[in-house]
Amino acid sequence: MKKRFITDINAGDVVDDIFVLAEKILSQKRDGNNFLNVTLSDKTGTLKGVVWDNVDQIAAHVTSGDFVSIRGTVGEYKGTLQLVVKAMAVCAQEAVDPSDFLPATSRDIDGMFQRLVTITGSLTTPYLKTLFDAFWKDEEFVRKFKTAPAAKKMHHAYIGGLLEHTLSMASLADKVAGHYSGVDRDLLVSGAVLHDIGKTDEFEYQIKIDYTDEGRLLNHIVIGLKMVDEKLSGIEDFPEDQIFLLKHMIVSHHGVREFGSPEPPKTIEAVLLNYIDEIDSKVNGIRDFMASEDPNETWTSYHRLLERHFYMGKKDPE
Repeated sequence: MKKRFITDINAGDVVDDIFVLAEKILSQKRDGNNFLNVTLSDKTGTLKGVVWDNVDQIAAHVTSGDFVSIRGTVGEYKGTLQLVVKAMAVCAQEAVDPSDFLPATSRDIDGMFQRLVTITGSLTTPYLKTLFDAFWKDEEFVRKFKTAPAAKKMHHAYIGGLLEHTLSMASLADKVAGHYSGVDRDLLVSGAVLHDIGKTDEFEYQIKIDYTDEGRLLNHIVIGLKMVDEKLSGIEDFPEDQIFLLKHMIVSHHGVREFGSPEPPKTIEAVLLNYIDEIDSKVNGIRDFMASEDPNETWTSYHRLLERHFYMGKKDPE
């Protein structure tokens, strides 16, 4: 049973606990001897580690994704915590509680899903309502959609994250559609709900959040298009031009080819969807980053990906 989580570990601690081995990389020192860089995880985050002794024996008996029992001491390396591992062995899955190792949304999953169903139920376009009926009646899809993360690291990277992100975007899309004249509200909301559905198969999240083989080879945009096609095959008289417009929402929601979209947004609705996605993912990612920082500080540490510090506000000395 797990005794302490990564967020509670400090430099100088002696660790004897269970983690998920998220990554292992075998490297060589200058003298030719092997050493092992590892990344350990639990539901509160990740911890870097290094194995100097018995490297070949340990490396041969552990695999990324294993639950591992670890003994070691915590120091600092280049300003971050590093665990010097003295012993590592595989721990049987039945001996651990998986909920200790996967972060999850704090919100009510069934409540969020019902709110999303209500939003799609408010659509006035008959063939789009039929499409969502087909998705919501698919029990296996709904099961995965309720539990899937929205990302591995950047935003909503936890169980239920995809549903939370999708509901937030659908709600924003509904509001934005009412602000601008001439926007196809049903198309924009539908794009918001469907844009990331491929992530239900892009990620695996039984022990840790990582990419499936299908996810690495195809990515969620391609997977999502396939899923929409499967549902469309059972719907008669769905206008062909609307199929193209709906699929374009999925294809273009990353905005530019450099970020993974085969095509940039080419309709007003697709442009809006791209910015709504950007807003929701960035706000969630920044909030999670702030939550991981020292609450007594006015500024966060440097966010390497976004290349800035974030202001958290001056603290009341009382």
